[in-house]
Amino acid sequence: MSKTIAILAAAAVAGLVGGSLGYVYWNKGSDDFAECRGGQVGGGAVGGPFTLINEAGETVTDADVLTKPSLVYFGYTFCPDVCPFDNARNADAVDILEERGFDVTPVFISVDPDRDTPEVLADFTENLHPKMIGLTGTPEQVKAASQAYKTYFKKQDSGDEFYLVDHSTFTYLMIPGMGFADFFRREDTADQMADRVACFLSKGAGSQQN
Repeated sequence: MSKTIAILAAAAVAGLVGGSLGYVYWNKGSDDFAECRGGQVGGGAVGGPFTLINEAGETVTDADVLTKPSLVYFGYTFCPDVCPFDNARNADAVDILEERGFDVTPVFISVDPDRDTPEVLADFTENLHPKMIGLTGTPEQVKAASQAYKTYFKKQDSGDEFYLVDHSTFTYLMIPGMGFADFFRREDTADQMADRVACFLSKGAGSQQN
Protein backbone atom coordinates (compact mmCIF):
# COMPACT_ATOMS: atom_id res chain seq x y z
CA MET A 1 0.00 0.00 0.00
CA SER A 2 2.76 2.47 0.92
CA LYS A 3 4.53 1.78 -2.38
CA THR A 4 1.32 2.48 -4.29
CA ILE A 5 0.80 5.74 -2.42
CA ALA A 6 4.39 6.78 -3.14
CA ILE A 7 3.93 6.08 -6.85
CA LEU A 8 0.69 8.04 -6.96
CA ALA A 9 2.30 10.94 -5.09
CA ALA A 10 5.22 11.00 -7.51
CA ALA A 11 2.83 11.02 -10.43
CA ALA A 12 0.90 13.89 -8.89
CA VAL A 13 4.07 15.91 -8.40
CA ALA A 14 5.13 15.29 -11.99
CA GLY A 15 1.71 16.30 -13.23
CA LEU A 16 1.62 19.50 -11.21
CA VAL A 17 5.11 20.62 -12.18
CA GLY A 18 4.84 19.44 -15.75
CA GLY A 19 1.59 21.32 -16.11
CA SER A 20 3.15 24.46 -14.69
CA LEU A 21 5.94 24.31 -17.24
CA GLY A 22 3.77 23.11 -20.05
CA TYR A 23 1.70 26.24 -20.32
CA VAL A 24 4.83 28.30 -20.99
CA TYR A 25 5.04 26.98 -24.56
CA TRP A 26 7.51 28.84 -26.77
CA ASN A 27 6.74 29.32 -30.46
CA LYS A 28 9.83 27.76 -32.00
CA GLY A 29 9.23 29.49 -35.30
CA SER A 30 10.27 32.80 -33.72
CA ASP A 31 12.79 31.43 -31.22
CA ASP A 32 16.41 32.37 -31.93
CA PHE A 33 17.52 29.77 -29.38
CA ALA A 34 15.33 26.89 -30.56
CA GLU A 35 18.29 24.61 -31.30
CA CYS A 36 19.62 25.14 -27.77
CA ARG A 37 16.49 24.00 -25.97
CA GLY A 38 15.89 20.48 -24.78
CA GLY A 39 12.13 20.74 -25.22
CA GLN A 40 9.30 22.96 -26.30
CA VAL A 41 9.34 25.02 -23.14
CA GLY A 42 10.67 28.53 -22.62
CA GLY A 43 9.65 32.11 -22.09
CA GLY A 44 9.43 34.47 -19.17
CA ALA A 45 6.66 33.06 -16.96
CA VAL A 46 9.08 30.92 -14.93
CA GLY A 47 11.17 32.87 -12.44
CA GLY A 48 10.68 36.28 -10.95
CA PRO A 49 11.62 38.52 -8.03
CA PHE A 50 12.54 36.87 -4.74
CA THR A 51 13.93 37.95 -1.38
CA LEU A 52 15.90 35.31 0.50
CA ILE A 53 18.80 34.91 2.94
CA ASN A 54 22.28 33.86 1.84
CA GLU A 55 24.90 31.78 3.65
CA ALA A 56 26.25 34.86 5.40
CA GLY A 57 22.85 35.59 6.88
CA GLU A 58 22.33 38.57 4.58
CA THR A 59 19.02 39.39 2.93
CA VAL A 60 19.43 39.29 -0.84
CA THR A 61 17.19 39.58 -3.88
CA ASP A 62 17.22 37.94 -7.28
CA ALA A 63 19.01 41.04 -8.61
CA ASP A 64 21.85 40.41 -6.14
CA VAL A 65 22.14 36.69 -6.89
CA LEU A 66 21.43 36.18 -10.59
CA THR A 67 24.11 38.51 -11.92
CA LYS A 68 25.52 35.83 -14.26
CA PRO A 69 23.99 32.89 -16.13
CA SER A 70 22.85 30.61 -13.32
CA LEU A 71 21.67 27.06 -12.79
CA VAL A 72 18.94 27.29 -10.14
CA TYR A 73 17.79 24.26 -8.16
CA PHE A 74 15.21 23.97 -5.35
CA GLY A 75 15.86 21.25 -2.77
CA TYR A 76 17.07 20.72 0.81
CA THR A 77 20.28 19.67 2.51
CA PHE A 78 18.76 16.76 4.47
CA CYS A 79 17.63 15.18 1.19
CA PRO A 80 19.05 11.63 1.35
CA ASP A 81 20.13 11.22 -2.27
CA VAL A 82 18.39 13.24 -4.99
CA CYS A 83 19.58 16.73 -4.03
CA PRO A 84 23.26 15.85 -3.48
CA PHE A 85 23.33 13.95 -6.78
CA ASP A 86 21.56 16.68 -8.78
CA ASN A 87 23.67 19.49 -7.35
CA ALA A 88 26.91 17.57 -7.84
CA ARG A 89 25.90 17.13 -11.48
CA ASN A 90 25.12 20.85 -11.74
CA ALA A 91 28.54 21.61 -10.26
CA ASP A 92 30.17 19.33 -12.84
CA ALA A 93 28.31 21.17 -15.62
CA VAL A 94 29.62 24.49 -14.29
CA ASP A 95 33.19 23.14 -14.35
CA ILE A 96 32.78 21.90 -17.93
CA LEU A 97 31.43 25.29 -18.95
CA GLU A 98 34.33 27.06 -17.23
CA GLU A 99 36.76 24.95 -19.27
CA ARG A 100 34.96 26.22 -22.37
CA GLY A 101 35.23 29.84 -21.25
CA PHE A 102 31.76 30.37 -19.78
CA ASP A 103 31.14 31.71 -16.28
CA VAL A 104 28.00 30.12 -14.81
CA THR A 105 26.84 30.15 -11.19
CA PRO A 106 25.17 27.17 -9.48
CA VAL A 107 22.40 28.29 -7.10
CA PHE A 108 20.73 26.11 -4.46
CA ILE A 109 17.48 27.36 -2.88
CA SER A 110 16.28 25.45 0.17
CA VAL A 111 12.64 24.41 0.53
CA ASP A 112 13.32 23.40 4.15
CA PRO A 113 13.89 26.69 5.99
CA ASP A 114 13.26 25.14 9.41
CA ARG A 115 16.46 23.07 9.24
CA ASP A 116 18.45 24.81 6.51
CA THR A 117 20.02 27.71 8.34
CA PRO A 118 22.65 29.83 6.59
CA GLU A 119 25.36 27.85 8.42
CA VAL A 120 23.96 24.50 7.27
CA LEU A 121 23.72 25.76 3.70
CA ALA A 122 27.29 27.03 3.80
CA ASP A 123 28.58 23.55 4.69
CA PHE A 124 26.44 21.95 1.98
CA THR A 125 27.45 24.26 -0.85
CA GLU A 126 31.13 24.43 0.10
CA ASN A 127 31.33 20.67 -0.21
CA LEU A 128 29.84 20.78 -3.70
CA HIS A 129 31.38 23.79 -5.45
CA PRO A 130 33.20 26.98 -4.40
CA LYS A 131 30.94 29.09 -6.63
CA MET A 132 27.66 27.59 -5.44
CA ILE A 133 25.31 30.05 -3.73
CA GLY A 134 22.99 28.70 -1.04
CA LEU A 135 19.77 30.51 -0.18
CA THR A 136 17.16 30.03 2.53
CA GLY A 137 14.63 32.33 4.17
CA THR A 138 11.44 32.48 6.14
CA PRO A 139 8.73 29.99 5.17
CA GLU A 140 6.90 32.85 3.46
CA GLN A 141 9.98 33.92 1.49
CA VAL A 142 10.72 30.36 0.39
CA LYS A 143 7.12 29.80 -0.66
CA ALA A 144 7.12 33.00 -2.72
CA ALA A 145 10.35 31.99 -4.50
CA SER A 146 9.01 28.52 -5.18
CA GLN A 147 5.80 29.91 -6.62
CA ALA A 148 7.74 32.29 -8.85
CA TYR A 149 9.64 29.34 -10.32
CA LYS A 150 6.57 27.09 -10.55
CA THR A 151 8.19 24.48 -8.31
CA TYR A 152 6.49 22.07 -5.92
CA PHE A 153 7.41 21.06 -2.39
CA LYS A 154 5.57 19.49 0.53
CA LYS A 155 6.90 18.56 3.95
CA GLN A 156 6.07 15.01 5.07
CA ASP A 157 4.61 14.99 8.57
CA SER A 158 6.70 12.31 10.31
CA GLY A 159 6.32 13.83 13.76
CA ASP A 160 10.08 14.17 14.33
CA GLU A 161 13.09 16.09 13.05
CA PHE A 162 13.92 13.42 10.46
CA TYR A 163 11.09 14.33 8.11
CA LEU A 164 11.50 14.31 4.33
CA VAL A 165 10.32 16.94 1.86
CA ASP A 166 8.74 16.02 -1.47
CA HIS A 167 9.88 18.45 -4.14
CA SER A 168 10.30 18.93 -7.86
CA THR A 169 13.76 18.33 -9.27
CA PHE A 170 14.14 20.59 -12.30
CA THR A 171 17.20 22.81 -12.71
CA TYR A 172 16.51 26.18 -14.33
CA LEU A 173 18.85 28.14 -16.57
CA MET A 174 18.44 31.82 -15.77
CA ILE A 175 20.27 34.40 -17.89
CA PRO A 176 20.57 38.14 -17.09
CA GLY A 177 18.52 40.23 -19.49
CA MET A 178 16.67 37.15 -20.70
CA GLY A 179 15.33 35.53 -17.56
CA PHE A 180 14.27 31.91 -17.79
CA ALA A 181 15.93 30.26 -20.77
CA ASP A 182 15.47 26.51 -20.29
CA PHE A 183 15.14 23.73 -17.74
CA PHE A 184 16.92 20.43 -17.19
CA ARG A 185 15.51 17.14 -15.94
CA ARG A 186 17.22 14.70 -13.60
CA GLU A 187 18.20 12.42 -16.46
CA ASP A 188 20.18 15.16 -18.22
CA THR A 189 23.91 14.62 -17.77
CA ALA A 190 26.46 17.31 -16.90
CA ASP A 191 27.81 17.18 -20.45
CA GLN A 192 24.34 17.58 -21.94
CA MET A 193 23.62 20.51 -19.65
CA ALA A 194 26.93 22.15 -20.54
CA ASP A 195 26.27 21.73 -24.26
CA ARG A 196 22.86 23.38 -24.06
CA VAL A 197 23.99 26.22 -21.78
CA ALA A 198 26.99 26.88 -24.02
CA CYS A 199 24.64 27.01 -27.01
CA PHE A 200 22.66 29.83 -25.40
CA LEU A 201 25.72 31.77 -24.33
CA SER A 202 27.62 31.34 -27.59
CA LYS A 203 24.61 32.86 -29.36
CA GLY A 204 24.94 35.96 -27.21
CA ALA A 205 22.42 35.30 -24.45
CA GLY A 206 23.68 37.22 -21.43
CA SER A 207 27.02 38.04 -23.10
CA GLN A 208 28.86 36.25 -20.29
CA GLN A 209 31.72 34.48 -22.02
CA ASN A 210 35.06 34.84 -20.19
